[in-house]
Amino acid sequence: MPLEPPALPPEITVFERGWLSANNVLFHGHGATVLVDSGYCAHAAQTVALVESGLQGRPLDRLLNTHLHSDHCGGNAALQARWPRLITHIPPGQWDQVQAWDPVALSYEPTGQDCPRFRADGRLMPGSEVALGGSAWQVHAAPGHDPHAVLLFEPRARVLISGDALWENGFGVVFPELDGAHAFADVGATLDLIEQLDPLTVIPGHGSVFGGVPAAIARARRRLAGCLAPGEAGELAFDHAADAGELGHQAGVGLLQFAHARAAVKALRHARAKFAHGRRR
Repeated sequence: MPLEPPALPPEITVFERGWLSANNVLFHGHGATVLVDSGYCAHAAQTVALVESGLQGRPLDRLLNTHLHSDHCGGNAALQARWPRLITHIPPGQWDQVQAWDPVALSYEPTGQDCPRFRADGRLMPGSEVALGGSAWQVHAAPGHDPHAVLLFEPRARVLISGDALWENGFGVVFPELDGAHAFADVGATLDLIEQLDPLTVIPGHGSVFGGVPAAIARARRRLAGCLAPGEAGELAFDHAADAGELGHQAGVGLLQFAHARAAVKALRHARAKFAHGRRR
């Protein structure tokens, strides 16, 4: 049986969302109120309502994004409209693309995803700390699923906000590999980092909060190993995602990530054709 995670500190509320939205993490203790990740734009009204309910009349002061896939930042614009003084911090890697609002470089147009334009006010810098709920949280680079992603870790209570770097049964689709970049090694390095941080509790980007983190890391490593057989990485990556059901099985997420899977499978099929054509030439 899976281990029950230790109770979260009382200043943290997790809104576990269904597909396509990522989970939202609300800090409502002493000091500034903060939301980490805002879900997909189709659910933005629900996101605003959840945050309003959790804040009980307080304003939302700050918004942080672990990365800028549309299921994690699609509610940013709605939250900024609801609370005009909201300060938004994003990982630094796509700062320029957000300032210029380039939906191609930000992946929204190529993946057929919607993301209303939002404002970014500051960078969430790896190696820094941010004050959340009265505690200092470390910001760590977490490339792999997204090359610009970060994760947040509170070392006293050993709570990790992992984004899509680690789920209870896997990790997010490694999208850079679909574009021909070599990112599986980054996934492994990020898993190494999480193992070194040694969290007791993980708040993932999708799915329930979980404990038993060493077992989750071991499952993620087994998933990763399936894509790293010598000389066959490209073909295995394609074979492991032959359809949405298989991709969901490999990631261990089922319907929760069906929308992610469907978009990824389309890209994988296109990549498979390009890969096969290259092998024939």
